[in-house]
Amino acid sequence: MSASHISRNLILLAAVLAIAFAMQFVLPTYYVLTITRMMVLAVFAVGYNMLLGYVGLLSLGHAIFFAAGLYFAGLSTYHLGISVPVAFLIGIAAALVLALAIGVVALPTMRVSFMIVTLMFAQVGFLTTLYFAQYTGGQDGLSLPHAARQFDLFGTTFSLANEQVRFNLAFGLLAIALAVSFVVLTSRRGRIFAAIRENEGRTEMLGFNVFASKLEAFLYSGTIAGAAGAAYGLLFGYIGSTFASIQYSIEVLLFTLLGGAGTLLGPLLGVLLMTTLIDRLSELTTAYLLVIGVVLIVLVLWFPKGILGTIRERWLPWLM
Repeated sequence: MSASHISRNLILLAAVLAIAFAMQFVLPTYYVLTITRMMVLAVFAVGYNMLLGYVGLLSLGHAIFFAAGLYFAGLSTYHLGISVPVAFLIGIAAALVLALAIGVVALPTMRVSFMIVTLMFAQVGFLTTLYFAQYTGGQDGLSLPHAARQFDLFGTTFSLANEQVRFNLAFGLLAIALAVSFVVLTSRRGRIFAAIRENEGRTEMLGFNVFASKLEAFLYSGTIAGAAGAAYGLLFGYIGSTFASIQYSIEVLLFTLLGGAGTLLGPLLGVLLMTTLIDRLSELTTAYLLVIGVVLIVLVLWFPKGILGTIRERWLPWLM
């Protein structure tokens, strides 16, 4: 990718982040809360896109990393009284360790087997949250007390119940996740990831350590997903088994495919469209999932590589 293309994408990324940041000053409180949730889910999708979009590995169990961050961060502050910043780091560390353990086992398998293995690990995680319901709250989940969602930093007390604090923390996390993706995508590592996606055998024949590269991408992906989970639990004050279910693995897959796998801003666009559709249609009909399914089929037919992926292919070849 040429320097001019990188510059264009950097300007586009900065413009999108500037618009997102400005939303908190012009929208009502309800919509600020909605966008905060979208940004956290977008971080999850950015992490997933690192694996599916850049390396071409389809995981059906990524909810386990989101849930690892959510539970380890949430339970640390709920049961142990650990401060919010430390609990957040514990959630990220837990997702990183789990990604390393699962990656070592799952990545040597072939592509279909990889999907099955990741799904099995995710189901184990989901059942674990139910089995230890006395600590996790099981299906009902746990609501974090208000005191557990406050922390002091540089002599100032911050409350995660404050919508502006939540918004800006979610925005900062999204900006970091997109910046990491941008750096990886424009680096030598990103080119190796793309080579593995296009032809794994040829990449290995050229002398690259394919397993090490895939494991690196898996660690990036799982850690970013864990950061999203930790943020979700702490910012919204709730942890529950639903977040470890296959539903969340499928949703993040849809976010990524809809926006455009392998594009920098595709996951963000996919989250924006999907969550808006779900929120609006659920207010109009109980059959909203059926309507969303039809809409997704139409979008896939018109945009076979996702919205941004198809736009890049047809009109804007410089788009990341």
